[in-house]
Amino acid sequence: MVQPVPVAAPPQPAPVAEIAPAVPAQGTPAASDPYDTGLKVRREVLGDAYVDRILAEADDFSGDFEELVTRYAWGEVWDRPGLDRRTRSCVTLTALVAGGHLDELAFHTRAALRNGLTPDEIKEVLLQAAVYCGIPAANAAFRVARRVVHEETSPQE
Repeated sequence: MVQPVPVAAPPQPAPVAEIAPAVPAQGTPAASDPYDTGLKVRREVLGDAYVDRILAEADDFSGDFEELVTRYAWGEVWDRPGLDRRTRSCVTLTALVAGGHLDELAFHTRAALRNGLTPDEIKEVLLQAAVYCGIPAANAAFRVARRVVHEETSPQE
């Protein structure tokens, strides 16, 4: 007589961890305000003159937007530890090429130079973007970046 093969019980799903709100420990200093951090990072990456001009131009209509950009783009994302600023500049340049955002590409090309990218590295980023974003987008980006690189790297008279 053939003995029946015992059937194992189906595996039980692992308990699901629940995420609770973070509770700061007593006596722990509060984290810095992302706006203050963002303003610092924005100035370091884009330069004081640019940030001063943009913030001075803000009014009742655009002020909330500038606050949002400073707090979240610069204070939350650009300040994350996962990528260095050179890498963030490469990603940003590529995204701006893909979106056709040439005005933003101009000041982020300056930022990329400030973050340590060389003109040759910026050229390589734009060549890479040409393959994935399209030749027309990269063509326009090269015109903008070439002008900015020339302005930033030519001796001042």
